Amino acid sequence: MSEFIEVEVVYALPHQQDVVTLSLPEGATVREAVESSGLLLKYPEIDVDSHNKLGVYAKPAKPDTVLRAHDRVEIYRPLIADPKAVRKKRAEEGKAMKKGGGPSGS
Repeated sequence: MSEFIEVEVVYALPHQQDVVTLSLPEGATVREAVESSGLLLKYPEIDVDSHNKLGVYAKPAKPDTVLRAHDRVEIYRPLIADPKAVRKKRAEEGKAMKKGGGPSGS
């Protein structure tokens, strides 16, 4: 008889996050968890094969990574801007930076 594991699949949007808890057979992969979660139907912009990266507990993971019990699969949205380029531009403009990346409160 096959054992089952419980995992979470998470997709975070700017003002909310969608968390789905699943029971999958042992040996299930990150891709299988994402497909079983129903998030691909709810959010058609998710494309795990091209522009959405995946992770397990904030560590990058490939779609064929085998999951363990209680893993948290995370679907990352693509970056809007390159953080390095934003910092470089801000430094060139001579603006002071504060923690969090917003404008400094002078």
